[in-house]
Amino acid sequence: MVMVFYGSNGKSNPVSMENKVEHQTENQITYDIHLPSDLGTLYKVRLGLQSLENNISQLSLRHFKIQNTSTLDTFSLTINKTLPLSPNGDRWIEFPIQWPLKEALSVVTYHLTVFSRNILNERNLVRMTACIYGTHGDTGDRSLVQTLQNVQQGEKNESFLVIVDAVDLGELEKIVLSISSKTDCKLDIKKLHVQEAAKEHPIYVFKVNEEFSVNANKPKIQKEIPRSFVIRGEQQKNDIDNNLNKEGSQVKKLTEYTIKVYTGDKRGAGTDANVHIILFGNEDKSEVFQLSHSLEHQNPFERGKVDTFKIKTKNLGGLRSIEIGHDGKGFEKVEITEAARNSIHCFNCNRSVDQSIITLYTLFSF
Repeated sequence: MVMVFYGSNGKSNPVSMENKVEHQTENQITYDIHLPSDLGTLYKVRLGLQSLENNISQLSLRHFKIQNTSTLDTFSLTINKTLPLSPNGDRWIEFPIQWPLKEALSVVTYHLTVFSRNILNERNLVRMTACIYGTHGDTGDRSLVQTLQNVQQGEKNESFLVIVDAVDLGELEKIVLSISSKTDCKLDIKKLHVQEAAKEHPIYVFKVNEEFSVNANKPKIQKEIPRSFVIRGEQQKNDIDNNLNKEGSQVKKLTEYTIKVYTGDKRGAGTDANVHIILFGNEDKSEVFQLSHSLEHQNPFERGKVDTFKIKTKNLGGLRSIEIGHDGKGFEKVEITEAARNSIHCFNCNRSVDQSIITLYTLFSF
């Protein structure tokens, strides 16, 4: 069992309950602990089990008392709870410290909703925790995949609710995710929502939109997610939903292009330069794309090789020309396939791109 103490100047490291005082009474254990003097005024304590891996049975906690041996200031609290709170569940209890003539913070039940695509299928193999940070401290690592509630699973998207009891965190600022697994897998996480169980608003939104590749032989992954925005009322929620729907419609209208770049076979044709490309259609032009992640080769644009890249951009109409450039040399031709029209456009180069940008026009299309 360990304890973490929070003060006005910061928090302590986990304090192990090892130094038992010799004289003890039945059902009461006294510990001698030493805290850093720079914690300031204590305002909360987190008490729990360091790990659940040793098959620890439930630990019943009835009463807690702490006394400063120098000033004799004393705080006591009736707990009447057990750890862990449920099978494979939360192994922490938080409670505020009440000092005379000073109002203590309250204990708040937070609802943390995880929106993802495949965590539910992997939950028996994955360990995932979240530490929520606010202006009044943090929750410590809390399990996300052991005690799931309000599970909703669709064909592509899923969500589930995790309940976290903690001393009032104030304004939420960030969440740190920690992920490890017993096997190799990928977890696709979209976003996290946090709100107080007793209130509809505010809802704190943390956008993730990332696929995590977890390797059983590597250390756990840690990802810090800053707060994206706060929904403070129903009208704001409706406005955000409408904007997201519009963004979703725009994403559906994106056109995918497959770009094949043929590097010349002449000596010195390869390049290690930064290669960029712009596509021009009869209706619009694309943004600038850096061609850096080849589907075939870790080091693209080697002599005599073909590299394939995939990009998505707005509807350009019929493809007319491209602008390609870098600070090296040596392309033979560029071939672009437009997925929506199932058409292939060929651009003949047969010259070096030396310290400049060149425009190539469609040689033929089919």
